Amino acid sequence: MSNAANADDSPSPETTPTRTLDAMAAKKSILSRIGGVQAFWIFMVLVVICVFFSVVAGDRFLSASNFSLISQNVAVWAVLGVGMTFIIITSGIDLSVGSVLVFASVISAKVMQATGGEGLGVALLGLLAAVGAGVFWGLINGFLVAKARVPALIVTLGTLSVALGLAQVVTNGIDIRSVPLVLTDFSAYTRILGIPGLPFVALLVVVFGAVLLHKTRFGRYTYAIGSNEEAARRTGIKVTRHLILVYALAGALAGVGALLSLAQFGTTTISGQSLTNLNVIAAVVIGGTSIFGGQGSVVGTIIGLFIPAVLQSGFVIIGVQPFWQGVAVGSVLIAAVFVDQSRRAAAQRGGVSLFRSRKSSS
Repeated sequence: MSNAANADDSPSPETTPTRTLDAMAAKKSILSRIGGVQAFWIFMVLVVICVFFSVVAGDRFLSASNFSLISQNVAVWAVLGVGMTFIIITSGIDLSVGSVLVFASVISAKVMQATGGEGLGVALLGLLAAVGAGVFWGLINGFLVAKARVPALIVTLGTLSVALGLAQVVTNGIDIRSVPLVLTDFSAYTRILGIPGLPFVALLVVVFGAVLLHKTRFGRYTYAIGSNEEAARRTGIKVTRHLILVYALAGALAGVGALLSLAQFGTTTISGQSLTNLNVIAAVVIGGTSIFGGQGSVVGTIIGLFIPAVLQSGFVIIGVQPFWQGVAVGSVLIAAVFVDQSRRAAAQRGGVSLFRSRKSSS
């Protein structure tokens, strides 16, 4: 009886290969899911770029001061990137983010200049002014896109020009350099838990954005609208109001980024944000947020942000003209959109094949 029981319990020659195949299929499925995450591949590209510059530039690239500079540059872009992630997930776009940052920094600098003083209270007043200016443009963008049904590309292209033009009108095209010392000192000297001041603020914004997008009803509604706006309306989501809030959120974060920019450079940098739109949008798309909407993550955006930042730093160190940065970032952006489009087309073909197979079997 014992031998018979053991014989019954032991796997048959037929079941063993089946279990092996199932295990192999499970492993393949896990690998496929990892490989299908665009952010993972972008992270590997980032690693390759870092290795390349480490080999070519050596300690100059691997120095602590260089990585501190990279983190400072990423800080402003990261704050803008969080807002842009929400917008692109809704299948929208915001070309005005750089100009809104400039306008908000001008308004903030003017308010702080008029108030006078170098203390924290003046800086907080400047923050409120910057966020208010950003929300103002965000509400205009959101209302025109969601309520007036004007395409986001046209709306934000228009506000890009208007916001930058008004900033130049207010300042006569001359940068404001009277930034309170508390801001510049915060950028240059402040360390919080060992992290420089600006990257620490950016980290807080990134955590806030990630929680809002992935753990709240607001985030779920954002994904739903990007996946199928009409279906979202039918399920009871107030799409118009939500889109206005999304653009307002992006505007508010542009205001926060404006104050960080003032702290970093000590000036309004009116003509220094020409590539901000490209870098932020490219980072969001490169990081896996679908330009067609309904898919994306804040973590992917942050990974994508380091591509232009590391390229910029590496090119300067090895003596390559900085103009090549735009070429490299633009090329990666086109490749990322191509991969996203190919993936969506493959998913649609798979859905059609599944529908046909079910129809034929029935």
